[in-house]
Amino acid sequence: MIPIIVPPLPRANPHARNLPWHTAFGWLQSGWMDFWTKPIASFLYGFGVFAVSILVVWALFLFRYEYALFPALAGFVVIGPLIANGLYEKSRRIETGEPIGIATMVFIRPRSGYQALFMGVMMLGLFLLWLRSAVLIYALFFGIVPFPGTSELLPMLFLTPTGWALLATGSVIGALFAGFAFAISVFAVPMLLEEKTDALSAMGISMTMVWNNLPVMLVWGAIVVALFVFSIATGFFGLVIAFPVLGHASWHAYSCMRPSDRQIGESERMFIPPV
Repeated sequence: MIPIIVPPLPRANPHARNLPWHTAFGWLQSGWMDFWTKPIASFLYGFGVFAVSILVVWALFLFRYEYALFPALAGFVVIGPLIANGLYEKSRRIETGEPIGIATMVFIRPRSGYQALFMGVMMLGLFLLWLRSAVLIYALFFGIVPFPGTSELLPMLFLTPTGWALLATGSVIGALFAGFAFAISVFAVPMLLEEKTDALSAMGISMTMVWNNLPVMLVWGAIVVALFVFSIATGFFGLVIAFPVLGHASWHAYSCMRPSDRQIGESERMFIPPV
């Protein structure tokens, strides 16, 4: 007798939170409240990011690397979560009732130790790969020619069919880079701060959580992009407020998505089994 084939019983997805899409706005509100809890520390942190951004743009024009300006702006999404570590620490301390100060936000000791540094190196490598890809895309459309300068580049990009094709192709490829970087880092960086895990497992778990909670994470990603575009439109001055708020809100996103997992995080690995 051929046995009857019974379909497997459905299993609950351990990483699906089934959160409504508007939960992302609750994270943003919580980030805003954290910003105004001892706001001087968050304000100074945001002003530091603003100052460094202005310095980087000034250096690009000074050393005639202005062709890397647009890729560098897009690549800010890649390294942004790494820069926000101090904001995660402030929100964590607010959550646990620990004292808060600018020193505690700058001199951080992640529970994962050197694994946080390892992830930073990998994210910087991804950022450099995107910069090189942007140069190759430019060469494919305009050829291997000297950079014409910003005054001539803008009409080339926005007033010619070749420029439109370059913008479309670069936007698609840049969105893929940004989406991948967002998925592997949005939860991995705060995870390495609070949990004792390895960088590869943190990135894998982060991507899994994003994939299994797409509606709310797509809205959250759109909020991040919108506030970043607003900051650029204000000459980066918007970063003074927007960046700290997004950093604090990202911690609340992590806390919301791993409410119970955080207690067993040290035993959860995707690539390296726990000792």
